[in-house]
Amino acid sequence: MKEKNPKKFSIKMQKKLLCLYVLIILAFILLSFRLSWIVRADGADYEKQVLSQQKYDSITLPFRRGDIVDAKGTKLAVSEKVYNLVIDARVMLDREDYLEPTMEALAANFPDLDMTAVRQYVTSHPESSWYVPLRRMTYDQISGFQAAALENSKIRGVWFEEEYKRVYPNGSLAADVVGFARADNEGQYGLEEYYNDVLNGTTGREYGYLNDDANLERTIKPAVDGNTIHSTIDANIQGIVEKYLKQFNEEHKDAAHPGNGAENVGCIIMEVNTGNILAMASYPTYDLNDTRNTDALLGSRKIEMVTNANGYQVLTKTDTYFTQEDIDALTDEELLDNLNYLWKNYCISTTYEPGSTAKPFTVAAALESGAITGNEHYQCNGYLEVGGHTIKCHSYRSGGEGDVSVQNSIAWSCNVALMKIAATMGKEEFAKFQQTFNFGLKTNVDLAGEARTASLLFPVDQMGSADLATNSFGQNFNVTMIQMITGFCSLINGGYYYEPHMVDKITNASGATVENIEPRVLRQTISESTSAKIRQYCRATVMEEGGDRRTGRTARPAGYAIGGKTGTAETIPRKNGEYVVSFMGYAPADDPQIAIYVVVDRANASPQDDAKFATGIVRNVLTEVLPYLNIFMTEELSEKEIQELAEKQIEITNQYTQKPEDGDTQNNGDGADTASDPADQTGGESTGTGEGEESPTTSEDWRNYPVDPATGYLVSPIDGGLIDPVTGADVGGEDTLGDSPVNNNLLNQQNE
Repeated sequence: MKEKNPKKFSIKMQKKLLCLYVLIILAFILLSFRLSWIVRADGADYEKQVLSQQKYDSITLPFRRGDIVDAKGTKLAVSEKVYNLVIDARVMLDREDYLEPTMEALAANFPDLDMTAVRQYVTSHPESSWYVPLRRMTYDQISGFQAAALENSKIRGVWFEEEYKRVYPNGSLAADVVGFARADNEGQYGLEEYYNDVLNGTTGREYGYLNDDANLERTIKPAVDGNTIHSTIDANIQGIVEKYLKQFNEEHKDAAHPGNGAENVGCIIMEVNTGNILAMASYPTYDLNDTRNTDALLGSRKIEMVTNANGYQVLTKTDTYFTQEDIDALTDEELLDNLNYLWKNYCISTTYEPGSTAKPFTVAAALESGAITGNEHYQCNGYLEVGGHTIKCHSYRSGGEGDVSVQNSIAWSCNVALMKIAATMGKEEFAKFQQTFNFGLKTNVDLAGEARTASLLFPVDQMGSADLATNSFGQNFNVTMIQMITGFCSLINGGYYYEPHMVDKITNASGATVENIEPRVLRQTISESTSAKIRQYCRATVMEEGGDRRTGRTARPAGYAIGGKTGTAETIPRKNGEYVVSFMGYAPADDPQIAIYVVVDRANASPQDDAKFATGIVRNVLTEVLPYLNIFMTEELSEKEIQELAEKQIEITNQYTQKPEDGDTQNNGDGADTASDPADQTGGESTGTGEGEESPTTSEDWRNYPVDPATGYLVSPIDGGLIDPVTGADVGGEDTLGDSPVNNNLLNQQNE
């Protein structure tokens, strides 16, 4: 059989195939070149298109907000990890045998969970992967479910999202200083707001995508935790201050009218030579862990929003003192207005007329400017005619102070002497030193909400002679507590004005120091020689060298020599019987280490113009704080003082051994009834004449005035007013500043 020859491509066909092969190769080369070009030129755009068509899984990783600690490391604010319950219906319904075991485990471990709502949501939203029925649970609350899930592989579709909750371990301690943070880590008030950016960190993210084969590509960007701020506050000193502010309220609430013991009571303790604030508190206060608890409003004056004469909406005080019924009747907006007022820090946000605590500033300015030498004497007959106005001294009804030295103008708190000193100095020098002492300006303390008082001082070109006269003893201009104590520290430390501050160090999450904040001297207000004289004059206000007429003797703690100045200011509108009383002092008297300032704003009493409301708090606070600071006694103790200290030691011991509810009721008065001087037992800095001080007068004729049988006070033949039979000071007067003019700017904001 003849074999068939295999067919061969013809030459022509081979040429065609070769050409086709070459063309295919060229096409691949061109395609590769084009793909490379696309990747280089438009690769990012195409990548976005591809990724946008794929399924993503992205989780935000929360940062931990930094702590706030006191000077000794005690935690005032911390962030604790909490967990949100997240239900993924899509996973739970992926298999039929997942649903019931998971529901049973949820019901068994979360008694607060509404299982009907959860089941309804899961069955009606089968494609949902995010449903959060419970938030902010502790680890203990979720650990039972996690253990059940490990034991039963059919419990699916539940996971826990981590976040942080702000916690304040000491409740209301230092509430004004610390402030609080919302759930979104936004600080409100105090250090929380001022240092918000420092305390906050940066959120992280765990992200990636799931492709069609369910292969997960994941990247993690970790969160960066916030920094910790180290406050100058000492929690122990802060606790002592708050104890006595609360005690004052308990003793005086509902006394003259229903409500708190005073509209506000504030206290600041500051290191004289650094500007470090050791304690700052006011009453009423609130629980930082429950900021919207309306119990804190009970007894406070109601605030309401009104339209003023200029058409602006302003908050105004009413005559209503909150009861539970009043609170229940508030609208949500009204409630928020009143809570915001409660949350403000009285020590830096509220302004008031300082009264006689301004007198050391006036005398210091006159000494420093050369207007006086300190050797002058002034005659006080109880009043002075200035610019056509009759302005009275606190001793008006008893005939005046008589001969008054510069030292005694402070120690006895003589308005007439201060008016004459200011007139000698002149309004230009007076206004210049007001600015030197930082009145009218912010101190720039590192707390949110500090008020500025520039509009509440008289401009020099608008200051008349009567305005200068009333300004000399602390009326007709407004200040804040932080302005006063910061300026006062410069009066007694050699003239160095330190910027006040609450934080001295910032550390990161690992404990490394990020920043040290050192004390900062802004200016020298007065010379060392002038400062020494002011220390001498303020010491005489409290200690024996001031004589029987010294006004601050009830502030002295047993065994210690201190200096200071009392203050009583009549509020606006005048003649309303309402006063702000205060004491500003320092210890020890010969080597000042700390300054203390207590303000009692309209005590719940009648009359209100009694400086013992403030000096009693100062005495109690310093009795505990000075030994704690290792400042030793220098004065001999009387038998009465020894007994008093023994009783106080028992009281302090009891407060740590009794149950809290029992310890809260322990107190020993405001200090007025434990003074070592028998003359301190009666009367006070009650005047009703603008500068109510607790001093008797030069003339003893008032002791022979007739006694009012209804009150026990003496009756002045000058105007029929009452006089304290022990001190000789005017009591509960209405015509406090005579017919002196009133600063119109203060009138415009009197209720705000």
